[in-house]
Amino acid sequence: MSVWPAPSVRHADRMDTRNRSPIVEWLLEGDPSVRWQVLRDLEHGPDAAVRSEREKIATSGWGARLLAEQGADGRWAGGLYSPKWTSTTYTLLLLLWLGLPRGNEQALAGCRVLWDGATFFGGGLTLAKTVKVPEACITGMLVLLAASFGYHDDRIEPAVEWLLDNQLADGGWNCAAIRTGSTHGSFHTSITVLEALHAYASAGGAVPVRSSLRDGRDFFLNHSLFRSHRSGKVVDTAFTRFPFPPQWHFDVLRGLEHFRLSGADRDARLDDAIHVLRNARGPDGRWPRHQPYPGRYWFTLEQPGQSRLATLRALRVLDWWKTDIRAGSFGS
Repeated sequence: MSVWPAPSVRHADRMDTRNRSPIVEWLLEGDPSVRWQVLRDLEHGPDAAVRSEREKIATSGWGARLLAEQGADGRWAGGLYSPKWTSTTYTLLLLLWLGLPRGNEQALAGCRVLWDGATFFGGGLTLAKTVKVPEACITGMLVLLAASFGYHDDRIEPAVEWLLDNQLADGGWNCAAIRTGSTHGSFHTSITVLEALHAYASAGGAVPVRSSLRDGRDFFLNHSLFRSHRSGKVVDTAFTRFPFPPQWHFDVLRGLEHFRLSGADRDARLDDAIHVLRNARGPDGRWPRHQPYPGRYWFTLEQPGQSRLATLRALRVLDWWKTDIRAGSFGS
Protein backbone atom coordinates (compact mmCIF):
# COMPACT_ATOMS: atom_id res chain seq x y z
CA MET A 1 0.00 0.00 0.00
CA SER A 2 1.05 3.53 -0.51
CA VAL A 3 -0.10 7.07 -0.42
CA TRP A 4 0.87 7.40 -4.09
CA PRO A 5 -0.46 9.97 -6.53
CA ALA A 6 -3.88 11.38 -5.77
CA PRO A 7 -6.67 11.06 -8.32
CA SER A 8 -7.12 14.31 -10.23
CA VAL A 9 -9.85 16.17 -8.40
CA ARG A 10 -10.50 19.90 -8.49
CA HIS A 11 -10.45 20.92 -4.84
CA ALA A 12 -12.99 23.40 -3.61
CA ASP A 13 -11.84 26.40 -1.58
CA ARG A 14 -13.74 25.17 1.44
CA MET A 15 -14.87 21.78 2.64
CA ASP A 16 -18.53 21.20 3.33
CA THR A 17 -18.44 19.29 6.62
CA ARG A 18 -22.17 19.33 7.21
CA ASN A 19 -22.91 16.05 5.48
CA ARG A 20 -19.98 13.94 6.67
CA SER A 21 -20.88 10.32 7.24
CA PRO A 22 -20.27 8.74 10.66
CA ILE A 23 -17.54 6.60 9.08
CA VAL A 24 -15.68 9.63 7.74
CA GLU A 25 -16.03 11.35 11.12
CA TRP A 26 -14.56 8.24 12.75
CA LEU A 27 -11.69 8.15 10.26
CA LEU A 28 -10.88 11.79 10.98
CA GLU A 29 -10.44 10.94 14.66
CA GLY A 30 -7.37 8.88 13.73
CA ASP A 31 -3.68 9.61 13.28
CA PRO A 32 -2.59 12.52 11.02
CA SER A 33 -1.40 9.90 8.50
CA VAL A 34 -5.00 8.74 8.19
CA ARG A 35 -6.62 12.16 8.36
CA TRP A 36 -4.72 13.76 5.50
CA GLN A 37 -5.59 10.89 3.17
CA VAL A 38 -9.25 11.05 4.17
CA LEU A 39 -9.29 14.78 3.44
CA ARG A 40 -7.64 14.25 0.05
CA ASP A 41 -9.17 11.00 -1.22
CA LEU A 42 -12.62 10.82 0.38
CA GLU A 43 -13.45 14.46 1.11
CA HIS A 44 -11.56 15.95 -1.88
CA GLY A 45 -10.76 18.84 0.40
CA PRO A 46 -8.78 21.99 -0.41
CA ASP A 47 -5.07 21.55 -1.05
CA ALA A 48 -4.09 23.79 1.86
CA ALA A 49 -6.02 21.69 4.38
CA VAL A 50 -4.61 18.45 2.99
CA ARG A 51 -1.06 19.79 2.99
CA SER A 52 -1.39 21.16 6.53
CA GLU A 53 -2.59 17.82 7.86
CA ARG A 54 0.06 15.88 5.97
CA GLU A 55 2.85 18.03 7.38
CA LYS A 56 1.83 16.93 10.89
CA ILE A 57 3.07 13.39 10.16
CA ALA A 58 6.66 14.45 10.85
CA THR A 59 5.83 16.15 14.14
CA SER A 60 3.08 14.09 15.79
CA GLY A 61 1.57 10.63 15.90
CA TRP A 62 2.97 7.53 14.25
CA GLY A 63 5.26 9.32 11.83
CA ALA A 64 6.99 11.37 14.52
CA ARG A 65 7.48 8.26 16.65
CA LEU A 66 9.13 6.44 13.75
CA LEU A 67 11.38 9.37 12.88
CA ALA A 68 12.48 9.58 16.50
CA GLU A 69 13.89 6.04 16.26
CA GLN A 70 16.42 6.96 13.53
CA GLY A 71 20.03 6.64 14.62
CA ALA A 72 22.72 9.27 14.18
CA ASP A 73 24.10 7.25 11.25
CA GLY A 74 20.80 7.56 9.36
CA ARG A 75 19.76 3.96 10.02
CA TRP A 76 16.87 2.47 11.88
CA ALA A 77 17.52 -0.49 14.19
CA GLY A 78 21.13 -0.42 13.06
CA GLY A 79 20.36 -2.37 9.89
CA LEU A 80 19.69 -1.83 6.21
CA TYR A 81 17.23 -4.65 5.43
CA SER A 82 17.10 -6.59 8.71
CA PRO A 83 15.70 -6.91 11.29
CA LYS A 84 12.25 -7.16 9.82
CA TRP A 85 10.28 -4.92 10.27
CA THR A 86 12.32 -2.25 12.06
CA SER A 87 15.28 -1.92 9.68
CA THR A 88 15.94 1.16 7.59
CA THR A 89 14.24 -0.27 4.50
CA TYR A 90 11.01 -1.26 6.20
CA THR A 91 10.76 1.80 8.42
CA LEU A 92 11.11 4.03 5.37
CA LEU A 93 8.50 1.99 3.53
CA LEU A 94 6.12 2.45 6.45
CA LEU A 95 6.78 6.19 6.53
CA LEU A 96 6.08 6.29 2.79
CA TRP A 97 2.80 4.45 3.20
CA LEU A 98 1.79 6.78 6.00
CA GLY A 99 2.46 9.76 3.72
CA LEU A 100 5.59 11.43 5.09
CA PRO A 101 6.06 14.37 2.70
CA ARG A 102 8.56 14.25 -0.12
CA GLY A 103 11.88 15.89 0.70
CA ASN A 104 11.87 15.06 4.42
CA GLU A 105 15.53 15.31 5.48
CA GLN A 106 15.46 12.23 7.70
CA ALA A 107 13.93 10.12 4.95
CA LEU A 108 16.53 11.39 2.48
CA ALA A 109 19.29 10.48 4.92
CA GLY A 110 17.84 7.00 5.22
CA CYS A 111 17.67 6.63 1.43
CA ARG A 112 21.30 7.69 1.16
CA VAL A 113 22.33 5.02 3.68
CA LEU A 114 20.48 2.35 1.69
CA TRP A 115 21.90 3.29 -1.70
CA ASP A 116 25.42 3.62 -0.31
CA GLY A 117 25.11 0.33 1.56
CA ALA A 118 23.71 -1.73 -1.31
CA THR A 119 25.75 -4.07 -3.47
CA PHE A 120 25.39 -3.42 -7.21
CA PHE A 121 25.47 -5.96 -10.03
CA GLY A 122 25.17 -4.25 -13.40
CA GLY A 123 22.43 -1.96 -12.12
CA GLY A 124 20.58 -4.46 -9.94
CA LEU A 125 20.95 -4.26 -6.17
CA THR A 126 20.87 -6.37 -3.08
CA LEU A 127 21.03 -5.47 0.61
CA ALA A 128 21.30 -9.06 1.82
CA LYS A 129 24.79 -10.04 2.97
CA THR A 130 24.25 -13.69 2.09
CA VAL A 131 22.89 -13.08 -1.42
CA LYS A 132 25.49 -12.63 -4.15
CA VAL A 133 23.13 -11.76 -6.99
CA PRO A 134 20.86 -8.74 -7.60
CA GLU A 135 17.25 -8.99 -6.46
CA ALA A 136 14.30 -7.43 -8.23
CA CYS A 137 12.35 -6.94 -5.02
CA ILE A 138 15.09 -5.03 -3.21
CA THR A 139 15.98 -3.06 -6.33
CA GLY A 140 12.32 -2.12 -6.62
CA MET A 141 12.09 -1.07 -2.98
CA LEU A 142 15.09 1.24 -3.26
CA VAL A 143 13.82 2.81 -6.49
CA LEU A 144 10.40 3.28 -4.88
CA LEU A 145 11.84 5.01 -1.82
CA ALA A 146 14.17 7.24 -3.86
CA ALA A 147 11.43 8.32 -6.27
CA SER A 148 8.89 8.87 -3.51
CA PHE A 149 11.06 10.91 -1.16
CA GLY A 150 12.98 12.79 -3.88
CA TYR A 151 16.38 11.22 -3.35
CA HIS A 152 18.70 11.76 -6.34
CA ASP A 153 21.50 9.37 -7.22
CA ASP A 154 23.28 8.53 -10.48
CA ARG A 155 22.63 4.84 -9.80
CA ILE A 156 18.84 5.12 -9.95
CA GLU A 157 18.50 5.15 -13.76
CA PRO A 158 20.74 2.04 -14.18
CA ALA A 159 18.65 0.31 -11.51
CA VAL A 160 15.43 1.14 -13.37
CA GLU A 161 16.93 -0.12 -16.65
CA TRP A 162 17.97 -3.31 -14.89
CA LEU A 163 14.40 -3.83 -13.72
CA LEU A 164 13.11 -3.36 -17.27
CA ASP A 165 15.68 -5.82 -18.61
CA ASN A 166 14.67 -8.43 -16.03
CA GLN A 167 10.94 -8.36 -16.67
CA LEU A 168 9.81 -11.88 -17.53
CA ALA A 169 7.92 -12.95 -20.62
CA ASP A 170 4.64 -13.17 -18.67
CA GLY A 171 5.00 -9.51 -17.65
CA GLY A 172 5.95 -10.17 -14.04
CA TRP A 173 9.18 -10.16 -12.05
CA ASN A 174 10.62 -12.79 -9.75
CA CYS A 175 13.53 -12.52 -7.31
CA ALA A 176 14.17 -16.23 -7.89
CA ALA A 177 14.60 -15.81 -11.66
CA ILE A 178 18.34 -15.24 -11.48
CA ARG A 179 18.97 -17.80 -8.74
CA THR A 180 16.81 -20.64 -10.08
CA GLY A 181 15.89 -19.72 -13.63
CA SER A 182 12.19 -19.35 -12.77
CA THR A 183 10.22 -17.96 -15.70
CA HIS A 184 6.94 -17.18 -13.91
CA GLY A 185 6.37 -13.86 -12.23
CA SER A 186 6.06 -13.66 -8.46
CA PHE A 187 3.02 -11.78 -7.17
CA HIS A 188 5.09 -10.32 -4.33
CA THR A 189 8.01 -9.16 -6.47
CA SER A 190 5.79 -7.95 -9.30
CA ILE A 191 3.68 -5.61 -7.16
CA THR A 192 6.83 -4.13 -5.61
CA VAL A 193 8.37 -3.41 -9.01
CA LEU A 194 5.13 -2.02 -10.45
CA GLU A 195 4.85 0.39 -7.53
CA ALA A 196 8.48 1.41 -8.00
CA LEU A 197 8.19 2.03 -11.74
CA HIS A 198 4.97 3.96 -11.30
CA ALA A 199 6.54 6.16 -8.60
CA TYR A 200 9.63 6.68 -10.77
CA ALA A 201 7.60 7.69 -13.82
CA SER A 202 5.30 9.94 -11.79
CA ALA A 203 8.34 11.70 -10.29
CA GLY A 204 9.58 12.56 -13.79
CA GLY A 205 12.11 9.76 -14.32
CA ALA A 206 13.96 9.89 -17.64
CA VAL A 207 13.83 6.17 -18.50
CA PRO A 208 10.62 5.23 -20.40
CA VAL A 209 8.68 2.66 -18.37
CA ARG A 210 5.14 2.88 -19.77
CA SER A 211 5.21 -0.36 -21.79
CA SER A 212 6.77 -2.25 -18.89
CA LEU A 213 4.07 -0.98 -16.55
CA ARG A 214 1.39 -2.04 -19.02
CA ASP A 215 2.84 -5.55 -19.33
CA GLY A 216 3.18 -5.80 -15.55
CA ARG A 217 -0.46 -4.92 -15.05
CA ASP A 218 -1.41 -7.43 -17.73
CA PHE A 219 0.41 -10.08 -15.66
CA PHE A 220 -2.00 -9.40 -12.80
CA LEU A 221 -5.06 -9.09 -15.03
CA ASN A 222 -4.27 -12.46 -16.60
CA HIS A 223 -4.39 -13.86 -13.06
CA SER A 224 -7.58 -12.00 -12.13
CA LEU A 225 -5.22 -10.33 -9.66
CA PHE A 226 -4.89 -13.34 -7.34
CA ARG A 227 -5.84 -16.54 -9.20
CA SER A 228 -3.87 -19.18 -11.09
CA HIS A 229 -3.92 -18.50 -14.82
CA ARG A 230 -4.18 -22.28 -15.35
CA SER A 231 -6.72 -23.54 -12.83
CA GLY A 232 -8.46 -20.35 -11.81
CA LYS A 233 -7.96 -21.24 -8.15
CA VAL A 234 -6.80 -18.71 -5.58
CA VAL A 235 -3.01 -18.91 -5.56
CA ASP A 236 -2.72 -18.24 -1.83
CA THR A 237 -5.57 -17.55 0.60
CA ALA A 238 -3.25 -15.03 2.30
CA PHE A 239 -3.83 -12.81 -0.74
CA THR A 240 -7.39 -12.26 0.47
CA ARG A 241 -6.17 -10.67 3.71
CA PHE A 242 -4.62 -7.21 3.79
CA PRO A 243 -2.56 -6.47 6.90
CA PHE A 244 -0.96 -3.07 7.24
CA PRO A 245 1.84 -2.49 6.58
CA PRO A 246 1.99 -5.01 3.72
CA GLN A 247 5.81 -5.27 3.93
CA TRP A 248 7.00 -7.28 0.90
CA HIS A 249 3.75 -9.20 0.55
CA PHE A 250 1.11 -9.00 -2.16
CA ASP A 251 -2.60 -8.95 -1.35
CA VAL A 252 -5.75 -8.04 -3.28
CA LEU A 253 -6.10 -4.59 -1.70
CA ARG A 254 -2.49 -3.71 -2.46
CA GLY A 255 -3.01 -4.84 -6.05
CA LEU A 256 -6.23 -2.88 -6.44
CA GLU A 257 -4.55 0.21 -5.02
CA HIS A 258 -1.96 0.07 -7.77
CA PHE A 259 -4.61 -0.13 -10.48
CA ARG A 260 -6.45 2.79 -8.93
CA LEU A 261 -3.36 4.95 -8.71
CA SER A 262 -2.04 4.02 -12.14
CA GLY A 263 -5.06 5.54 -13.84
CA ALA A 264 -5.89 2.20 -15.44
CA ASP A 265 -9.37 1.59 -16.79
CA ARG A 266 -11.58 -0.67 -14.74
CA ASP A 267 -11.28 -4.20 -16.05
CA ALA A 268 -13.77 -7.04 -15.57
CA ARG A 269 -10.88 -9.32 -14.61
CA LEU A 270 -10.67 -7.40 -11.33
CA ASP A 271 -14.27 -8.23 -10.41
CA ASP A 272 -13.30 -11.14 -8.16
CA ALA A 273 -10.82 -9.03 -6.22
CA ILE A 274 -13.41 -6.28 -5.75
CA HIS A 275 -15.82 -8.94 -4.51
CA VAL A 276 -13.26 -10.09 -1.92
CA LEU A 277 -12.83 -6.51 -0.75
CA ARG A 278 -16.55 -5.87 -0.45
CA ASN A 279 -17.12 -9.13 1.41
CA ALA A 280 -14.54 -8.17 4.02
CA ARG A 281 -16.62 -5.16 5.05
CA GLY A 282 -18.34 -5.42 8.41
CA PRO A 283 -22.04 -4.78 8.99
CA ASP A 284 -21.17 -1.32 10.33
CA GLY A 285 -19.56 -0.39 7.02
CA ARG A 286 -15.99 -0.64 8.31
CA TRP A 287 -13.16 -3.08 7.62
CA PRO A 288 -11.34 -5.10 10.27
CA ARG A 289 -7.66 -5.03 11.17
CA HIS A 290 -5.91 -8.14 9.91
CA GLN A 291 -3.15 -9.64 12.01
CA PRO A 292 0.20 -8.05 11.08
CA TYR A 293 2.97 -10.19 9.63
CA PRO A 294 5.19 -11.80 12.28
CA GLY A 295 8.31 -9.85 13.16
CA ARG A 296 9.56 -6.88 15.15
CA TYR A 297 7.60 -3.64 15.16
CA TRP A 298 8.42 -0.27 16.66
CA PHE A 299 4.92 -0.13 18.10
CA THR A 300 1.37 -1.28 17.35
CA LEU A 301 -0.45 0.97 14.91
CA GLU A 302 -3.95 -0.32 15.59
CA GLN A 303 -5.48 -2.66 18.11
CA PRO A 304 -7.58 -5.67 16.98
CA GLY A 305 -11.03 -4.67 15.80
CA GLN A 306 -12.11 -2.04 13.33
CA SER A 307 -9.28 -0.55 11.29
CA ARG A 308 -9.15 3.04 10.10
CA LEU A 309 -6.28 2.17 7.79
CA ALA A 310 -8.10 -0.72 6.12
CA THR A 311 -11.35 1.24 5.92
CA LEU A 312 -9.70 4.25 4.30
CA ARG A 313 -7.84 2.10 1.78
CA ALA A 314 -10.90 0.04 0.89
CA LEU A 315 -13.28 2.98 0.55
CA ARG A 316 -11.10 4.87 -1.89
CA VAL A 317 -10.57 1.77 -4.03
CA LEU A 318 -14.32 1.19 -4.17
CA ASP A 319 -14.83 4.87 -4.99
CA TRP A 320 -12.43 4.48 -7.92
CA TRP A 321 -14.21 1.33 -9.05
CA LYS A 322 -17.49 3.20 -9.02
CA THR A 323 -16.31 6.41 -10.66
CA ASP A 324 -13.20 5.41 -12.64
CA ILE A 325 -11.34 8.65 -11.83
CA ARG A 326 -7.91 8.74 -13.39
CA ALA A 327 -4.74 9.30 -11.34
CA GLY A 328 -2.94 12.61 -11.20
CA SER A 329 0.74 13.47 -10.81
CA PHE A 330 2.93 11.90 -8.16
CA GLY A 331 4.19 13.74 -5.14
CA SER A 332 1.29 16.11 -4.55
